[in-house]
Amino acid sequence: MSKVINAKTLRRDLAKIVKSVRKGARFTVLYRSRPAFEIVPVDAADVDVGSLDEDPLYEARAVGTSGDGKTGAAHDELLYGTPRD
Repeated sequence: MSKVINAKTLRRDLAKIVKSVRKGARFTVLYRSRPAFEIVPVDAADVDVGSLDEDPLYEARAVGTSGDGKTGAAHDELLYGTPRD
C-alpha cells in the first residue's frame, strides 16, 4: 500500500523518504492536490534505470548553491545510493 504525500513534504523530507523507500515503502506524490507520480523501490519498478554514466545529471557541474549545506557528492550519494569517486 502506498502512503500519500504532497510535493512540499517530498522536498522537505527527501532523505527520510529515500531511506523508507529503500526499506520497501511506496509513496504517491500529490502535486496541486492531484496524484502526480509514485515512488517505489527500484527492485519493485519495472524500468531499466541504466548506468550512472548514462545519467546526464550525475556528476554534472554545480549550477547554484545548496540550501542544506551538503556537497554535490553528498546529494549524488543520497539520490543514487553510491558515493562519487
